[in-house]
Amino acid sequence: MAHIATILLLGSGELGREFVISAKRLGARVIACDAYDDAPAMQMADKREVFSMLDGDALRAAVLKHQPDYIVPEVEAIRTEVLAELEADGFNIVPSARATQLTMNRDAIRDLAAKELGLVTSRYRYAESLDEVRDGAKHTGFPCVIKPVMSSSGKGQSKVEDAGGLEAAWNYAVDNMRGDRARVIVEEFIAFNYEITLLTVRHKNGINFCPPIGHRQERGDYRESWQPAAMSAGALSKAKDMATTVVEALQGGGRGWGLYGVEFFVRGDDVIFSELSPRPHDTGMVTLTSQDLSEFDLHARAILGLPLFGDEQAIPAASAVILADRDGDDFGFEGVSDALGLGPNVDVRIFGKPVTRPYRRMGVTLAIGEDTDDARDLAAEAASKVRIAYRD
Repeated sequence: MAHIATILLLGSGELGREFVISAKRLGARVIACDAYDDAPAMQMADKREVFSMLDGDALRAAVLKHQPDYIVPEVEAIRTEVLAELEADGFNIVPSARATQLTMNRDAIRDLAAKELGLVTSRYRYAESLDEVRDGAKHTGFPCVIKPVMSSSGKGQSKVEDAGGLEAAWNYAVDNMRGDRARVIVEEFIAFNYEITLLTVRHKNGINFCPPIGHRQERGDYRESWQPAAMSAGALSKAKDMATTVVEALQGGGRGWGLYGVEFFVRGDDVIFSELSPRPHDTGMVTLTSQDLSEFDLHARAILGLPLFGDEQAIPAASAVILADRDGDDFGFEGVSDALGLGPNVDVRIFGKPVTRPYRRMGVTLAIGEDTDDARDLAAEAASKVRIAYRD
């Protein structure tokens, strides 16, 4: 069968699952890779490979076996030096090997933003021991935030109110880090009014934006998001300028095409750069219902060099997560009918993860409302009706 392109997807979680759907609708062939079998994206892909993304030899072997037109990372913890070598050999890394190398580690992307590009960030220090954490907190002051330089979905992140909480926060960060570096970032806690994700799409004809996405976090992880988030024109202009600056800097030796999730803290008209993911963002799940083209559609089109026409528009919508509360591997879902029964403006997406863990995202509800507050209420009500039913 003829395909428009072959894509090797590195990481096969719920974001990868939606990306596979978007890419296959456009005629791509997708090989989904992850460290465990039957991951969500594997269930939608043409083929699968099971190996650790930190195993450089296995990563290279998968690339040489499948000869993909595009190598698309979906997770941070990847042997990025191998991606750089593959890019030098002529393989197309999405959006670039430089982007994956810098954003895999919070220290690298923060230094790029603050020191090289001059973007406004919080005060911060790095630490590789408890003593260095204490020194970092003296620099930032209290409260401060401590998190691993390498993690995903906010794992290992703590807000610390005083010196008495530093040791527990250090241990929690190290226990929940990804990769093999026991290093954390200690950063000033920003008393922001709200935080946003600005989805930024770099494609063959330039850069487009999606309307800003507001979100709420617990335990350092997203719990709900809504779009469009209300921002002043001045703040939005600053966010777009900063996003453009950092996205352009990540091109490196690659094309740099794809969707980036750029996070900002906002305080009045002040905008502070927080983090960046060179791929679809978990808070962007709301775009599955708020936009004509979701963040996954936009990522796929940009990667494949297909046309995009101007900034996206959004109707008031929201997402709310469905969380597990225990470990389990024999379970089902109840209440989906009740959630969908709330009306035609509600949808439910179950991710298809084969096991549960406490606080693991297992699905998401989506809702359209008269305004974002109405949509948030409806999405939260729908999520409350969906329950994980364990059979053991």
